[in-house]
Amino acid sequence: MKVNFVVYPAHGRPFTADATFAQDGQPKPVVIFTHGFKGFKDWGHFNLLARYFAEQGFVFVKFNFAYNGTTVADDSDVHDLEAFGQNNFSLELDDMQALIDLLHDTQGPLQQKELDLSRIYLIGHSRGGGAVILKAAEDPRVKAVATWAAVNTFNQRWDELQMVDWKKEGVQWVLNSRTGQRMPLYYQIVENYFQNQDRLDIPRVIKKMQQPLLLLHGELDETLPTQMAHDLKRHKPDAELHLLPQADHSFGGKHPYDRDELPDAARAAADLSIAFFSKHA
Repeated sequence: MKVNFVVYPAHGRPFTADATFAQDGQPKPVVIFTHGFKGFKDWGHFNLLARYFAEQGFVFVKFNFAYNGTTVADDSDVHDLEAFGQNNFSLELDDMQALIDLLHDTQGPLQQKELDLSRIYLIGHSRGGGAVILKAAEDPRVKAVATWAAVNTFNQRWDELQMVDWKKEGVQWVLNSRTGQRMPLYYQIVENYFQNQDRLDIPRVIKKMQQPLLLLHGELDETLPTQMAHDLKRHKPDAELHLLPQADHSFGGKHPYDRDELPDAARAAADLSIAFFSKHA
């Protein structure tokens, strides 16, 4: 079954989420899936991914970051560009905090008897991969983490020339090649990063992370080089690293996705993640 619900974080902008699972009255491990930059919870093959994990005995929870450009009224795609521009990494961690808290709420949208809350696992794709590392480091309720094509830091693409213009103008624009939208990034994301660097600096924070970490990266990744996975492994030597030879950045997915089966690369990543989580039960 699939349960749709809304999360109300402390910062005041609610966001949508859903949980897919077999309703059998038995406690099941929980996987929280975190989308990346310009992503959203129903992008591409993500609903098929939810069903696949549910068939393997998990409660699969996916959500929209509050400021990812979707709204509670319409979460079918990114359309609130002003909100998108106001997003930052601290807000994303706060969203994940609110979601995990809600899973523990006995009055929440999911029946507690369906959840094994001693086994909460995080999966993060791309920029979401950085977010789940940071969240695990600050939240011991997380049991283990898998990253899919994760970034190795949040500020590496900010060169000095760009920063000067960005600060002066207050905004820079990024193109969404899928939709043709010019999407604003307000300079506040930079200010927030440096104001909260102790919380947001991945190379530093990952060293404090106690949970087991699985790093998955496609050898055909056209967006983020595999070196990023090697860098994360260097920062956390006990992490498990797998390079998938046939996987691109989206693990075979696209939006819209019209097939009714997972892409081969996504299934391979899912199987590796399931095996890893089962090993760290």
